[in-house]
Amino acid sequence: MEKSPTAIAEDKMIEDAFNELLNGYLASNHRKKAEIIVQAFRFAREAHKGVRRRSGEPYIMHPIAVARIVSQEIGLGSTSICAALLHDVVEDTEYTVDDIRQHFGDKIAQLVEGLTKISGGIFGDKASMQAENFRKLLLTMSEDIRVILIKMADRLHNMRTLGSMAPNKRYKIAGETLYIYAPLAHRLGLFAIKTELEDLSFKHEHPDIYKEISEKIKATQNKRTEVYTDFAAPIKEKLDSLGIKYEAKARLKSVYSIHRKMETKHLPFEEVYDLYAMRIVFDCDDQNKEKGICWTIYSAITDLYQLHPSRTRDWIVTPKANGYQALHLTVMGPDGNWIEVQIRSRRMDEIAEKGFAAHWKYKIGDSDEESELDAWLKTIKDILDNPEPSAIDFLSTLKLNLFASEIVVFTPKGELVTLPAGATILDFAFGLHSEIGMHCIAGKVNHKLVPLQTELKSGDQVEVLTSKTQVAQPEWAGSMVTAKARTRLRKGLRALRQPMIAKGSEILSSWLRDNKIPDTNLVITKLQGMLHVTNRDDLCYQLGAEELVLGDYLLKPLRKASDNDSNGLLSKIKSIGKIVPFVGSSSKKDDDSRKDDKPEPVNTKNIYCLRNTPDGPNYRLAGCCAPIPGDDVMGFVSDDGIVEIHSLDCPSAQLLKATYGSRIVATEWEGSSDERFPAQIHIEGIDRRGILQEITQLISTHMGIDMRKLDIEAKGEVFVADLWVRVTNADVVADLCRRTKAISGVTSAARIH
Repeated sequence: MEKSPTAIAEDKMIEDAFNELLNGYLASNHRKKAEIIVQAFRFAREAHKGVRRRSGEPYIMHPIAVARIVSQEIGLGSTSICAALLHDVVEDTEYTVDDIRQHFGDKIAQLVEGLTKISGGIFGDKASMQAENFRKLLLTMSEDIRVILIKMADRLHNMRTLGSMAPNKRYKIAGETLYIYAPLAHRLGLFAIKTELEDLSFKHEHPDIYKEISEKIKATQNKRTEVYTDFAAPIKEKLDSLGIKYEAKARLKSVYSIHRKMETKHLPFEEVYDLYAMRIVFDCDDQNKEKGICWTIYSAITDLYQLHPSRTRDWIVTPKANGYQALHLTVMGPDGNWIEVQIRSRRMDEIAEKGFAAHWKYKIGDSDEESELDAWLKTIKDILDNPEPSAIDFLSTLKLNLFASEIVVFTPKGELVTLPAGATILDFAFGLHSEIGMHCIAGKVNHKLVPLQTELKSGDQVEVLTSKTQVAQPEWAGSMVTAKARTRLRKGLRALRQPMIAKGSEILSSWLRDNKIPDTNLVITKLQGMLHVTNRDDLCYQLGAEELVLGDYLLKPLRKASDNDSNGLLSKIKSIGKIVPFVGSSSKKDDDSRKDDKPEPVNTKNIYCLRNTPDGPNYRLAGCCAPIPGDDVMGFVSDDGIVEIHSLDCPSAQLLKATYGSRIVATEWEGSSDERFPAQIHIEGIDRRGILQEITQLISTHMGIDMRKLDIEAKGEVFVADLWVRVTNADVVADLCRRTKAISGVTSAARIH
């Protein structure tokens, strides 16, 4: 049968994409095993024949793209490339892991099996499925780290092609990417991938802000290039005279990083001065000479420019926990702004970009980097061996372990211990051993006696004092920042409390059984909320210790929760998610055909419309972020079936997106409303007589805005003010900030809540 022109064009597109992958591999320094890669490609192409992605392209283009990332952006070899090409075969087709083993051997089959274990549900519809998959993913990591590296490539390609998915799916995937995958990429040293994942997540969650910042970066490029050229020219001249072979380039801050700095520092784009850093990558064949060359370059730069005394970072002697090595310094540039310079060897640069994948290339015996990775994987395993009871707790605990900033402290014998910034004596004690942590009474930092809650600093020498009579306290968790310490403390406390918990569990089960109430997650969650306890173990412990008693007043709300459980809530979620044609916003007030359990109107973009109805709003605003019309928001279907509205970048929303993806609803404010919403604005400026009167006149008289509260304080010549107002939408707040900044003496005005 003759192929159509479209089929011929598609065949050529697939072959071209694969040849690009193969040529990239053949140009690498890996042992050339092209034959097995070709075999894996033919096998995968046949297995996925006739299947298409949501975008309409042949499905095989996805495995090819993932394999290309694995090969060219992470730097892995033929085994990983084959596993990437085959990663969806077992999940999506009739083939089994045994079929893969028969054709490609044990190692490739093991990787494909590991990837198959963690694939189902990541984009599925079951609540909390993501958390379970992260658990599987991390368990598989300890068997072969390449599984997580291939999964990173898979996630990166999915993010690059996310535009073809429905809005609520985009929010869910972008949310879990920003919450888990980007920190995980950072922890594995995959800096380039981590940066791109953050930017792509931000782009899909805040397209307008992303576009605005991107355009401003482009508009200021010529000026930035001019400043960089003036700054770099004397450095290059000096390094050339020293005979150092190097490459110098400007590294631009990512859009996400710029936005985060604007938000945390309440700065406009124009006041983010550290938009770029200079990176110097030098060639050196002898690893023992790298340190000396780094400090030679450092000396050359500080001869030319003024050094910032507190912003030098030596990551060569004590690498970061993800293996990152470099020497950082910050100097005053010709335009009067501070500029960071990063100095690395070619080896350090490759490790910085490709993380632990590059360590294998430079491995010399049992390197420190590998032992650091092993230690981290053991920590992850420690968490997995003692999992949290709820998905949200598990993700929060995992997130704690994906720390980005490290400190280095020493034991009394001089052994080096890496901890996250902010770690305390308790983190150190539990990190050494659970028994030391459970019985610690104080610490000695640099030979000085200090309490357990003392925060450690890099370079501290730390000793833990213990006592057999000491009993660990639950409130210690508030003074810990590492997941290992919290997990071990909870495990120790559970062991101490287990007899009482078992007694309480029996009381709870009997009471529910006697009153014919099912023991479901929703019922227990409702009961915990009514009795003000945080988890089931605490509830059972307090029941066993007779600190709580189950009374008849609990029965009615629990039966109602039970009725709403499972089918009721699930149908509500599904109905909201369906595409229902939306025609106008008018509806007859006396039309009672639309009951509460029917779907709310959504428009043809599959977006839930936020609006006022005769019975009140069809949504509830979350108290954690207080969004207002005009903000980028998303909906979360709560346990009571109400769509709760969060700002897209609200920390609670990030956690919900990563944990309960199927409950996320894409939302849109509909039309205009006279309803007023609270907003908080922070103002700073130079104090002068009459400035407060001008600000209040602008708000109340000229703009007619309802002002609810004003806190103002002047220190010397400077004043700061926090203003609470009620407005109809975000545009009004933006206009208020703009007009406030125009007042003489006001240096900044920004919405903070």
